Amino acid sequence: MPETATTSPAEAAPAAKDRALRLGIAGPVGTGKSSLIASVCRALSEELRLGVITNDIYTDEDARFLRSAGVLDPERIRPIETGACPHTAIRDDVTANLMAAEDIERDFAPLDVVLIESGGDNLTATFSPALVDAQIFVLDVAGGGDVARKGGPGIGRADLLVVNKTDLAPHVGVDVEQMVADATEAREGRAVLALSRTDEGSVSALRQWVLTVLAAHRAGEHIPQDPGPMAPHFHADEDHPDGGYVHSHA
Repeated sequence: MPETATTSPAEAAPAAKDRALRLGIAGPVGTGKSSLIASVCRALSEELRLGVITNDIYTDEDARFLRSAGVLDPERIRPIETGACPHTAIRDDVTANLMAAEDIERDFAPLDVVLIESGGDNLTATFSPALVDAQIFVLDVAGGGDVARKGGPGIGRADLLVVNKTDLAPHVGVDVEQMVADATEAREGRAVLALSRTDEGSVSALRQWVLTVLAAHRAGEHIPQDPGPMAPHFHADEDHPDGGYVHSHA
């Protein structure tokens, strides 16, 4: 009987540099993650082939927002309803997101970048390096000027920290320069970007950061970093005797 050639899964899967860059966007509720993705799509959709995956617990709200904004072909924006803590789907069991990324890359091959938006939660959210190649953590000035000093794995070690909605700073009494300085200190010099979707210069800087990471990814020079384990965190729950519960993902 003639021998049958076999291919191991490792040999069958493309090398990371030969597939789309997978870029995770995480951060607390309301910091502007979807708006940031819309800005990236507007800035790069004419020169790069993009896809988007959104995560919400019970809805497809973020996907519908992006589709209605007209930033991409609606079919290039895929929602996932996690049905559980947002951290679970981006770090503990990334199967649904990984399958969605592979599906969208196959359906629209070749893609350059797939943006994966986490469901909003708190300061502890981080992506598994098994899911994304690089990650952005988003804060906003409306959350308070001191939030950057509070730390956490996303603030400290994501590839890029964005201080978002800087145009609102005069209305909420936040000193953006001080917030950026605090963030830079908390990150030990890692990249920090002050961003407003109404400020062309900051959007251009975000665009250039994505292009730089993409170039390093294609060259095989970018190594996905793990920001580290998430701390125990609180979930509000009206049905719980204490109004909520603390749990970890250890």
